[in-house]
Amino acid sequence: MTTLSSSSLKKALSLPEFIVLTALITSLMALSTDSMLAALPDIAADLKVVDYRNTQWIISLIILGMSFGQLIFGPVSDAYGRKFSLAVGTVIFVIGGSIAMLAHSLPMMLLGRLIQGIGAAGPIISSRATVRDQYVGDKMAKVMSFVMLVFILVPMLAPLIGQIIMYAFGWRAIFGALILLCLGSSLWFLLRQPETLEKIDRRPLSLSTVLQTSLVVLKKRVVLAYTFAIGCVFSVVIAYISSAQRIFQEIYLLGDLMPYYFGALSLGIGGASFFNGMVVERIGARKVSSLALMGLLLTPLLMLPFALLNGGSPPLLVFMVLGFAMFFCLGLLFGNLNALAMVPLGKMAGIGSAIIGCVSNTVGVILGGIIAWLFNGTLLPFLLGVASCASLGLVILYSVRNHEIVAE
Repeated sequence: MTTLSSSSLKKALSLPEFIVLTALITSLMALSTDSMLAALPDIAADLKVVDYRNTQWIISLIILGMSFGQLIFGPVSDAYGRKFSLAVGTVIFVIGGSIAMLAHSLPMMLLGRLIQGIGAAGPIISSRATVRDQYVGDKMAKVMSFVMLVFILVPMLAPLIGQIIMYAFGWRAIFGALILLCLGSSLWFLLRQPETLEKIDRRPLSLSTVLQTSLVVLKKRVVLAYTFAIGCVFSVVIAYISSAQRIFQEIYLLGDLMPYYFGALSLGIGGASFFNGMVVERIGARKVSSLALMGLLLTPLLMLPFALLNGGSPPLLVFMVLGFAMFFCLGLLFGNLNALAMVPLGKMAGIGSAIIGCVSNTVGVILGGIIAWLFNGTLLPFLLGVASCASLGLVILYSVRNHEIVAE
C-alpha cells in the first residue's frame, strides 16, 4: 500500500537505494553518539572535566536535543514537506557540530551537542515520515527491518572509526567527519529522493494546528502505549551506550579493544533486523514484539547468577554471549514498535513521528540515565535496570493486546 500519486511513483527510488539512503540518515544519531565513546577520556582531559561522570552528558544532551527538535521538525515536515525539513535540520546540525568541535569547555561542548541534536531531528524525522508515506503496517515493518540491517552496519563500527580518527587527527576531527557525513547524506536525499508529501496533504503550520493535531495523536491509546514501550526499550540502549566505555575498559580491562567488542554485540541487532524482515509479514509485528520483550527480560536474568558468583559482573564470555542475545531482541523491537506506533497516524506522520520520538527518547534518556548513573564498578545495576525496563514494556504491551490497530 502506498500514499503516493502515480507521477511520484514513476520517479521513486529503487528499494535498495531507498533503504540504504534512509538507513544512512537514520544512523546519523547513532554515529554522533557511538563515535564519541573512545574519545570521552581525551575530551574530559582536554576540557578539564572534574567529575568524569559528567561526560555522559556529551551522549545524553544530543539525544535530548533531538527529542525536542522533533517537536519542531514534525510540524515543519507536515507543513512544508519532507525535503525542506531535512535541509533546515542539516544546517542546524552543522552549526551545532562546529560549536562542539571548537569547544574549550564542557558547557560549550554541551551547548554544541544540544544544538546538534536539535538539527539531527530534521533529517531523521524526514526520512522516517518518508517511509510512512509509502508503506504501512507489516510491510512498513519489513522495510524498517532492512533499514535497520543497513543502519546497524554503520554505528556498530562507529567507536572504532572514532578511535581511528582520534588517534590520527585528534578528537575534534570526529566532529568534522560527522558534519561531512550529514552534508553528504542530506545532499543525496535532496537530489535523488522525490518529495512524498503532496501539497494537497500538507497541514498549515500554526500553533493551534500543531496543538490540535498533537491532541488527536495523544488520544490514540495504542500510539501512546507503543511510544512508551519504545521508551522502555530505548532506555536499555542509553544505559548501555553511557556505560559501554566503563564496562569494557574498567570492568573487563579491554583498553583499545573496546570498539571491537562493542561492534560484536551490535551484530546482534543487524542479525535480528534481517531475521525480522523475513518473518514479520507471516507472524505479525505485535507477536514478534511481545516475544522479543520476553527475551529482553530473560537475558539479564540469566546473567545475574553468573554476576553474583563473580564479584558483581559475569565473565566476559557470558556477557558477550547473552549480550548478543539481548541485542538480538533489541533489533527485533525497534522497527516493529515504531511501525506499530505509526500505523494509525496517516497524514499526521510528521508530527506523529515527532511525538513518538520526543516522548520515547525522553523516557529512554531519563530511565537509561538513571541506570548509567548507578554504575558502581559492576554490571549489577545495568542488569537489574534492563530487566526492569523489559518488564515495564511487557506490561504496556499487555495493556493494549486487544486493541485493533487501524491504518488511516
